[in-house]
Amino acid sequence: MKKAIRKKGFYLALVATLLASLVVGLGAYTRLVHAGLGCPDWPGCYGFLTVPDTQQEIAVAEMLFPDAPVEVNKGWAEMSHRYIAGALMILVLGIVIQAIRHRREPGQPFKLPILILLLITLQAAFGMWTVTLKLWPQVVTAHLLGGFATFSLLFLLTLRLSGLHQQKVPAPPVFWLKGIVVLSLLVVIGQISLGGWTSSNYAALACPDLPMCQGQWLPPMNFEEGFDVGQDIGPNYLGGQLHAEARTAIHFAHRTGALLTVLLLTIQVPVAFRVSVGVGGVSGAMVRRLALLVLMMVVIQAGLGLSNIIWSLPLAVAVAHNLGGALLLLSLVAYNYFLFGGALLSEASETRSAEA
Repeated sequence: MKKAIRKKGFYLALVATLLASLVVGLGAYTRLVHAGLGCPDWPGCYGFLTVPDTQQEIAVAEMLFPDAPVEVNKGWAEMSHRYIAGALMILVLGIVIQAIRHRREPGQPFKLPILILLLITLQAAFGMWTVTLKLWPQVVTAHLLGGFATFSLLFLLTLRLSGLHQQKVPAPPVFWLKGIVVLSLLVVIGQISLGGWTSSNYAALACPDLPMCQGQWLPPMNFEEGFDVGQDIGPNYLGGQLHAEARTAIHFAHRTGALLTVLLLTIQVPVAFRVSVGVGGVSGAMVRRLALLVLMMVVIQAGLGLSNIIWSLPLAVAVAHNLGGALLLLSLVAYNYFLFGGALLSEASETRSAEA
């Protein structure tokens, strides 16, 4: 295997990926401490660039926003998230400028950085709508998914710029493994979406017991209300607006999805261990390590989810559960990249080199 040759922008993309992980974690923290409306306006806070903390500033802020008393700690949680997200956007802009400058170099990603910039710009809009629409669950969930998508695409960009897996090694197709890994990625995205919907509707503790829910295997549930994406815009959704049966339906769906996700990601391990030859340039040993990494991440994530229920959503565990979902997603992005993307990328690089 040839030594990996890093491309221009690798370290910038790596720093952006690490910063994105901080944005995801801070976003979860802000949501969990109910600080999503810690600043009732956007992009400032009560009309200030920073959180008002002097008596005079607080008096002005509460005069401007009489229905939103100043809570300094919640304001700083919200503004810290905005500041770091803004820094990430500037960093992504730098990545795009560098991608444009080096776009003619073989194998240098060009479209992906632009896609990330567009996505993070949309994320800024969702951040604004989260505040102006008073935590409307549809927007909060979309904002969470956008953060996960930004984190994942930055990680993918880092992989592509790392120079890893650039050579094309002939290998027989492993249809079942590739199919399961793609399906696993889609299922995890669906489960993360359910998790976002659970969080934005404050349904994390709707089932406070295990293994049953409210002492029943099938408690009263209202799926129609729980998954009504046409909820009214206007009420303040801090704390949630749904009835108990609707929140139970959301939680039950997320819990059921977790069981199916664990089952699927466990099944891929014995399939991966049957691969004794390379797949698209990846050795059989590498395939097995990736399979075990995904299994380890889903076991940790399931453990964090159970801990949230057992100990009634402790803040540290709940934040870790959000980050665990993001890292599980990244492990599957890497899995798919090495099974598919790297080989395709190497072919594209060879084509460009031949044309040059």
